[in-house]
Amino acid sequence: MNTPFHCPTEFIDLGEKLCDAAQEVILKHFRQPLEVEGKSDDSPVTIADRNAESAMRVLINKHYPDHGIVGEEHGAENTDAEFVWALDPIDGTRSFISGHAIFGTLVALLRNNEPVMGILAMPVINERWIGATGHPTLFKDFRGTNEARVRECASLAQATIATTSPLLFKEDEFPKFDRVRQSTKMPLFGGDCYNYGLVTSGLIDLTIEAGMGVYDFLAQVPIITGAGGIMTDWEGNTLGMHSDGKVIAAGDKRVHQEVQILFSE
Repeated sequence: MNTPFHCPTEFIDLGEKLCDAAQEVILKHFRQPLEVEGKSDDSPVTIADRNAESAMRVLINKHYPDHGIVGEEHGAENTDAEFVWALDPIDGTRSFISGHAIFGTLVALLRNNEPVMGILAMPVINERWIGATGHPTLFKDFRGTNEARVRECASLAQATIATTSPLLFKEDEFPKFDRVRQSTKMPLFGGDCYNYGLVTSGLIDLTIEAGMGVYDFLAQVPIITGAGGIMTDWEGNTLGMHSDGKVIAAGDKRVHQEVQILFSE
């Protein structure tokens, strides 16, 4: 029987340093004049995105040159390595370029394609969720550092659901999402990666997204699960480097199960 992997603290410490490095770059450009370029998928990108990821990659290569990296802005390297980092320097670039403070930096570490550490950092409001296998999920804000726990929610009818935008679902995906939304108590729109933090801290119950890259969701897996929640793809499969970008994150497994039933109809 395999011994469960216990994420070393030095990996967690480096993850925090990556977020610190990205934050330093991002805040220099926040609410400053910026040239906004369009990527091949029509999503925006700026020098802040690119330079923040570059700063993160420098630190990884300095401390663990044998590790792999997958980043939103600068591509992939050494992805066959045992340990691979997945980086999204600015999750919510549209919010960033619009001066909105709710955007985040995401850092994930995978071991043999399994997410074993994740950090969701909010550079402007200075909040941070840290999850790692073998450790409880922690939340840092102006009050200090405390353990984060999801809340109980007995049914979908009592749940608060959040998603970034209904417009991000494809034509065949939206009806499934909307069926779930209509079954919940209250929907919220906007928030990007922040919604996963709110699930983790027991403030909302459910978030559903689609169309994401691996760097958009892998960090949240150890964060959510370490706080007692569950996060899978739309079919209920575990998430890894080859997942399709459609995810469900729920604080209570009963809510997750109801979503799965509705998605299968």
